[in-house]
Amino acid sequence: MKRLFSPWRSIYIQTFKKPKKNGKCLFCRMAREKKDAKNFIVYRGKHAFIVMNLYPYNSGHVMIVPYRHVDSLEKLGDREQAEILTLTAKAQKALRTLSKPQGFNFGANFGRIAGAGIDEHIHFHLVPRWSGDTNFMPVLADTKLISEEMRKTREGLRKKLIG
Repeated sequence: MKRLFSPWRSIYIQTFKKPKKNGKCLFCRMAREKKDAKNFIVYRGKHAFIVMNLYPYNSGHVMIVPYRHVDSLEKLGDREQAEILTLTAKAQKALRTLSKPQGFNFGANFGRIAGAGIDEHIHFHLVPRWSGDTNFMPVLADTKLISEEMRKTREGLRKKLIG
């Protein structure tokens, strides 16, 4: 593995300040509004819900989000943790039959420094993957190609999950 040393980055790292919270949480708002089509919510469970990522890595990129506003895994109760895994498995099964991915990435970024865009409300990503799903566009044009319109993907997932 090659390494590129960039000592100028240390200035950024040392001065990084967490953005001020405005008291508004995207996930709490979505859960509260009950406007599932508008918010791309695919499925609601008792303790968590499945929502499409508005800035997907790939077509079908979903997030599993607990209703409760907590920022870390250890703050979730056993039932919440269990339902998050259950919903992940349901979403994976639905995506597998809907779009035939060859693999999946599943995970979470705990904290802004670890890459969480929304770090005050824990959430988990499930990303379908296909051979060759990455190409030159992100590198050369800073652009990610999404192969299917999100509303179509949402409706297909809902049909698989709800029936």
